[in-house]
Amino acid sequence: MARLKVTQTKGKVSEKQNQRDTLRSLGLKRIGDVVVREDNAQNRGYVRTVAHLVKVEEID
Repeated sequence: MARLKVTQTKGKVSEKQNQRDTLRSLGLKRIGDVVVREDNAQNRGYVRTVAHLVKVEEID
């Protein structure tokens, strides 16, 4: 099954509360953090919410 490699590239200080919460739900705490998550609808929605703060790669 496909996976998503999500890397936080920008800070969350000036962002809205729901975007900060979304980063925390993904497991990202600081710039440069990387997590690998399942490629499903829930995680795609999380990534869409914070797309301007993260870099996403699809991996196998």
